[in-house]
Amino acid sequence: MKQPASTNAFSKIRNTFIGDRKFYTTVFLLVLPIIVQNAITNFVNLLDNIMIGQVGTPQMSGVAIANQLIFVFNLTIFGGLSGAGIFGAQFFGAGDHEGLRHTVRFKLWTAAVILAITITVFLTCGDQLISPFLTGAGDVSERAAMLDYGRSYLLIMLWGLLPFALSQVYGGTLRETGETLLPMKASLAGVITNLCLNYILIYGKLGFPALGVEGAATATVISRFVELAIIVLYAHRHAYKFQFIEGLYRSARIPKSLVFNITKKGTPLLVNELLWSLGMTTLIQIFSTRGLNVVAGLNITSTITNLLNAVVFSMGSAVAVMVGQALGANDIVRAKQTAWRLIFFNVCLCVVVGGALAVLSPVIPYIYNTTDDVRRLAASFMLARAMYMGVNAVAHCTYFTIRSGGKTFVTFLFDSVYTWVILVPFAYVLTYFTTLNISVLYPVCYSADIIKCIIGIIIVKSGYWAQNMVSDTASEGIKA
Repeated sequence: MKQPASTNAFSKIRNTFIGDRKFYTTVFLLVLPIIVQNAITNFVNLLDNIMIGQVGTPQMSGVAIANQLIFVFNLTIFGGLSGAGIFGAQFFGAGDHEGLRHTVRFKLWTAAVILAITITVFLTCGDQLISPFLTGAGDVSERAAMLDYGRSYLLIMLWGLLPFALSQVYGGTLRETGETLLPMKASLAGVITNLCLNYILIYGKLGFPALGVEGAATATVISRFVELAIIVLYAHRHAYKFQFIEGLYRSARIPKSLVFNITKKGTPLLVNELLWSLGMTTLIQIFSTRGLNVVAGLNITSTITNLLNAVVFSMGSAVAVMVGQALGANDIVRAKQTAWRLIFFNVCLCVVVGGALAVLSPVIPYIYNTTDDVRRLAASFMLARAMYMGVNAVAHCTYFTIRSGGKTFVTFLFDSVYTWVILVPFAYVLTYFTTLNISVLYPVCYSADIIKCIIGIIIVKSGYWAQNMVSDTASEGIKA
């Protein structure tokens, strides 16, 4: 008997966006450890933020500004490693361990260059980078205190950049092979270390002096070395399980053609993450011109939303791994199907998480020891972020879908160029040339992301992004 057209249409939509039990089992096994890792990390960051906030609002704001600068480094490292990561996921999907080994060497070289440049910039231009965030209305002495605290925190945090970069090299490669539990366990150990040392060093417990902001930075640096040690030691002791480890450091050689291919695909990602993170930092700086209280309110908002955004970012990792491995296995149909299902699943999750944030936004700011004006601003900003969480879910997953097929120049246009051409100028004009209250201005500025979301859906639907990059070109590079 012929099925009605409406039934066939519904069945087609369901098959496109909803997977079977095996699909979601695979997703949960891959993503749940990443969600737990990100959630734990951001939860400890929240406690860290609250602990510093108990010392004073200037301390909390100074640390927030310094962390905004470190955020640029973190995203640049992520972008610098992403090009090799695309090849790594596809090499693993193709069963090519030698190719994966070469991508890890490329990551190590990339991390070393980014690290050297970042340390030089922070040491020579630290004050000049912090000061633009302190131009809004507020007390002069409070502004000077924020600069001092931000400077002190940043200088100590420089020691943690190396272990962070190496953890990203190892942890990212392990995820590309489907191993997500080890990075999660290492991160858990690191955040527990950070939490305990925060309590001891910020407040001066167990005979230690009360170091405040400097104690928070010291605790973070130590925790990053702990996390790195666990990942590296375990991976090298189980080289039979992680075959890319075998002979990794016997040579620094990478086939020239592979270097060229990774650089060709990876450079737009590196530039993209650098420009995108600078764009997000510039947005914070633009909003901060509306007052020092806005800086504190944005800090509270970003700390809370980063905790909840663990779902969004973790699903991005799932897209990178699952779609990348399908492309590496030359299963284009499965790659496209997986992308749509993960996008839809992420939106569903984020609608639930965003709803929870909207309900709790008036209450959450009261866990901070700050002024009522800062709490009011933070509640308003969080409500705005909750409204756009589903939009962010689509934009994030479409970005990783396009990237998984190696269309890195398209992702560059889609992400950072869009940010600098549309979002930043839009926010600048509204901030400097209108009298809109910041509580209205903030959500209006981010409404521009709806256009980005629509563009991402159109690109994914076209199928233009779906290609296998390692079956021919990259393999030739390894034989060279």
